[in-house]
Amino acid sequence: MDTFDTSEFMGVFIDEVDEQLDIIDQEILALEQEGESPEVIQRLFRAAHTLKGSSATMGFDDMTKLTHGMENLLDQVRNHQLSVSHDLINLLFKCLDELKVLKEEIIEEAEERTDITPLIDEVTNFGSAQPKKEEKHDDVLESSPGIQEIIASGVEQGLHILHAGIVLSEECEMKSVRAFLIQNQLESEGIEILQSIPDLDQSGIEEKDYETIEILMASPLGSSDVLELLESMTDVDQALVSVHDQQNPNQGTSETDQTKQETAASILADQQAKAVQKKKDKQPASPSHQKPEDKRSKGQKKGQTIRVDVERLEHLMNLVGELVIDQTRISQVSGVLHNRYTDDDTVSDLDQVSDHIARVIGELQESVMKVRMLPIRQLFSRFPRMVRDLSQSLDKEMNLVIEGQETELDRTVIEKIGDPLIHLIRNAVDHGIETKEQRAKTDKPIKGLLRITASHEENQVVITVEDDGKGIDPEKMRASAVKKGVITEEEAEKLSDEEAVYLIFRPGFSTAKEVSNVSGRGVGMDIVRSHIESLNGIIELDSKLGKGTVFKIKLPLTLAIITGLIIKLAERTFILPMSNVVEIVRIHPETIQTLKGKSIVVVRDQVLPVVWLHDLFNIPRTDPGGRQLPVVIVGVGEKKVALIVDELQGNQEIVVKSLGKYVGKINGISGATILGDGRVELILEVAGINRMINQS
Repeated sequence: MDTFDTSEFMGVFIDEVDEQLDIIDQEILALEQEGESPEVIQRLFRAAHTLKGSSATMGFDDMTKLTHGMENLLDQVRNHQLSVSHDLINLLFKCLDELKVLKEEIIEEAEERTDITPLIDEVTNFGSAQPKKEEKHDDVLESSPGIQEIIASGVEQGLHILHAGIVLSEECEMKSVRAFLIQNQLESEGIEILQSIPDLDQSGIEEKDYETIEILMASPLGSSDVLELLESMTDVDQALVSVHDQQNPNQGTSETDQTKQETAASILADQQAKAVQKKKDKQPASPSHQKPEDKRSKGQKKGQTIRVDVERLEHLMNLVGELVIDQTRISQVSGVLHNRYTDDDTVSDLDQVSDHIARVIGELQESVMKVRMLPIRQLFSRFPRMVRDLSQSLDKEMNLVIEGQETELDRTVIEKIGDPLIHLIRNAVDHGIETKEQRAKTDKPIKGLLRITASHEENQVVITVEDDGKGIDPEKMRASAVKKGVITEEEAEKLSDEEAVYLIFRPGFSTAKEVSNVSGRGVGMDIVRSHIESLNGIIELDSKLGKGTVFKIKLPLTLAIITGLIIKLAERTFILPMSNVVEIVRIHPETIQTLKGKSIVVVRDQVLPVVWLHDLFNIPRTDPGGRQLPVVIVGVGEKKVALIVDELQGNQEIVVKSLGKYVGKINGISGATILGDGRVELILEVAGINRMINQS
C-alpha cells in the first residue's frame, strides 16, 4: 500500500484548522455567556472532534492529543459531570491558544515543536477530580446519559434519529481516511454524528476495523435522502439506513461483536437485493424514477465550492486591470476615428465592438472583484475574545455588540484594517469605558457597551466603533496638547471643541496618566489615522462628554481598481481618487479672499482653505485670464480643502500600480496608473496633500 502523502493536502488541512479554530473561539465565548447549553456544547465538541480527526489523519499527534483532551472535558460537561466555570473557560482558551501556536509551527516547518505535556497534564488533572464514566469498548456502541438527552433534543427540533450501516469497497486502500471524509461530508449536510463503530474520533484503530462502519446520527434529512447521500460517496460499496427505535433507545447501540458481524451481513444481503433493482432503475425510466436523483444533484450543486490560491486571484486581477487599460484605449481610438470618419460603416462597427468589449470587461471586472471579496466576519471574529480578555485584565464588565458581519470587503483591505481597529477597540475598553465604580456613580449600567458595525454606503464600506463611556473632554485635550508641546496656548484657544477632540490624532499625543499593557504610550491614534489614510480611507470622530465616543472609518471597497478624477496642472496630468472628492465647483479668482495670511473661499456658506496644487508640486501657475477656476473640494477627516486645478478631464476606472521600492514613498503620491493612451500618470494621496498643506 502506498504511503499517505500529507504535503498534497496541507493547504486544505490548514484552511480546515483555521475554520475550526474560529468556531472554537466563538463557541467558548458562547459557552461562557450561555452556560451549559447543549447546543453550544455540541457545536464546540463537534469542532474539536473535526480538528482532532483532521490532525490525526495528517499525523500531527500533539494537536490530536490536545483536541482529544478538550473533548474529554466537554464530554464531562455534556454528561453533567463537570460544570461550566471561569476556570474551565480559561483552560479551554489556553488550549485554543496552544492550538494556534501549533498551527503556526506546522505552517512554518510542517512539524510541531512546542512541548504540550504540561498543558495535557493540566487538562487531565482538571477533569480527574470528577467521577469517571465506565470505560467503553471501542468496537461496541453504547448509549450514555448525554446521548439520550441529545436524541430527545434532536427529536424536539424535528431531526431524524437514524442508524446507518456502511460497507467500504475492498479496493479502498486508506479506509480510515475514507471514513473521516465520509464523516465530514455527512456533517457538511448538517448531520450530527452521535456515536459510531468504530469510534471515528479515535486514532490508532486498525485499517481492517473500518471495513464496516455503523453510525447513529441526528439528521435534518430523511432516511432515503441520507441513503442516497451515502451511496453517492466514493468507496462506499454498500449502505443501509434505518430509523432509530425511540422505544428501545439501546437498539443499535448495544450490540456485541457477533451482532455487529450479523448487522454487516444483513446490510450486504439487503444491498445485493437492492443492486438488482438499481440495475432496472438505470434503464430508460419514467420521470418519477429520476426525481430523487435530480433532487440530490441539485443539492450537490448548491454546495459546490473550490479553494483557489490567493496568488492566482492576484494574477487574475492584474490581467483584468490590463484589460481595463486596453478597453479605455480602444474607446478613445474609436472616438477619434468616429469623429474623423463619420460616414464609414467600419468605424460604426468598431464603435459597437468597443461598447460590447466595455460591457464584457465591466462584468468580468465585477465578477473578479466579487471573488476577492470576503465577509468582514473574518476580521470581526477575533474581537470578542480580545474584548473579553481586556475587560478581565482591567476589571471591567463589557457588553460587545457586533453588527453587519456579512458586509463584504476586498481581502487586501481586510488584512490591512485589522491593526487600526484593534487600536480603536483597545482604547475604547481602556480609556473610553469607565470602571464599574465610576459607572455606578453616574447611574450608568455596570456593563459598558461597545458596538462594532459594518455597512455599505455607496462605493465605500463604513466601519464604526462606538462606546457609551465617558467621552473625550475638549478642555483636557487642549491642556494635554499644550503641555506636550503639540500646539501652543494661542493655537489651543482658537480651537473649537470639535477641533480640540481631533487633537487625539496628533503624533505623540496621549492623555493617559500612566503607561499600561493596553494603551497609553502616545503612539496609537496617529498610527490609526495614517494607516487608514494610506488605504485611501478617512476616519471621523464624534464624542459627547459623559455619553460616549464614535469612530467612523470610511474605506474604498477595493484598492486594485478605483474611480479616478483626471486633472491637469499646466501640462502635467494627475489622478485624484473620487472617494476623496466631495464636490466640484468653479469660482472666479476675485472671490478668493485672504484671512490671517491664508487664502480662503466661501462655498455654500462654508469657509474653506484654498490651495493651488501647482505650489505643492513646484509647477508654475497658469494665468486664468479672467476665466473661472475649476476647484475640487476634497474631504480629509473633519476638514475640507478647496484645490485649484487648471483643467478637469472627467473620471474613469483606473488600475492602481505601486511605485515600487526603487522609487519609494513620495509625499502626496499614493501610486501610479496607465491611462488609455499609454501614458503613466501619478495618483494623488489626499491625506498626504493635507500634510503638505499643514507643513507649508
